[in-house]
Amino acid sequence: METVRIGIIGAGLRSGIAKNWHKPEGKSVVVGAADISEERLERFLEAVNPDAFTTTDYRELLMRDDIDAVAVLSPDYLHEEHAIAALKAGKHVYCEKPLAITVEGCDRIIEASKNAGKHLMVGFNMRYMSMYQTMKGIVDSGVIGDLKAVWVRHFVGWGGYFYYHDWHGASKNTTSLLLQKGSHDLDVIHWITGKYTKKVSAFGSLDFFGGDKPNDLTCPTCDLKDTCTEYSPHTLTQCAFREEIDVEDNNMVMMELEGGIKASYLQCHFTPDYQRNYTFIGTKGRIENSELEGKVYVRTRKSNSWNELSDVTYDIKKEEGSHGGADPKITEDFVNLVLYNKQPLTTPFAGRMSVAVGCAATESIRAGGKVIDISQSTVMS
Repeated sequence: METVRIGIIGAGLRSGIAKNWHKPEGKSVVVGAADISEERLERFLEAVNPDAFTTTDYRELLMRDDIDAVAVLSPDYLHEEHAIAALKAGKHVYCEKPLAITVEGCDRIIEASKNAGKHLMVGFNMRYMSMYQTMKGIVDSGVIGDLKAVWVRHFVGWGGYFYYHDWHGASKNTTSLLLQKGSHDLDVIHWITGKYTKKVSAFGSLDFFGGDKPNDLTCPTCDLKDTCTEYSPHTLTQCAFREEIDVEDNNMVMMELEGGIKASYLQCHFTPDYQRNYTFIGTKGRIENSELEGKVYVRTRKSNSWNELSDVTYDIKKEEGSHGGADPKITEDFVNLVLYNKQPLTTPFAGRMSVAVGCAATESIRAGGKVIDISQSTVMS
């Protein structure tokens, strides 16, 4: 195989990543797409490849012999169904995060990949961002010593717009936003520390969104649209204060990782700003990032070595492409995985473990903060 022929399942917002795969003169080409919306498929054709095959039934896509690999970009609750079906059809699979909305679902996908003898890659594009690759390099260098603590604050300034106006707001579709939104952060904690979470305790609640509005109420038809802080003019935008919303918008998670590292993850969906703030503390110093400034700060403490004599600030270089230049890199890694068996920066097991932490934290929240142990199971990849 010299060129990977890719089919897309899910032509919604995240399908914009497919443009990175459609390179007729390169190593990959997008030849098909499936989505239940013909309107989205039409937009996909215009944006990616006007000659691509399209269908409203993903099974028709999987039956095609001219497709070698499939990118699963559908809503979270469909990842398991779509990924397993693609693997059983003999296709390599790129699956957006979270891998599934249950740990058992992740294990079933990984098992299907092994049985099919096909590659499975999880879309953890934060591992490909310059900011977090820089932070991992600093930690791995040993300049801040042995890691002991990780603090992560996630300010989701567009939480209502992204997560409470549509299917994300119902737990049956997501389990919780500690999976949908938090799986990135939980994975970065695991990746940079090199350790997985052993147990969690968490607290959270629905403090702003949700309420008593009808489930079929949309923003354009609402009598309060002129005064509502969450008004969105899109035709099908559901009310962010409707009855069915039951996923927490304010979460605090405490974790103990392998090796005794303590970590915290805080996520709030009604903040005025949008950024992630990471702090890693070691025995010789700490590092902290500022996404808004595009910087990583290294602070050192007395260590009886030259390292204590100065602090360092890293200016993160801007790169072309969506998600800070990460999407072109991660899509290329998937192509190289299929063509050359070149391993990417992430693994299916890492995808499984971020979901495991998110599920355990959600269970803890809904059990009043109970400590939940996290199993690594017998599925390793």
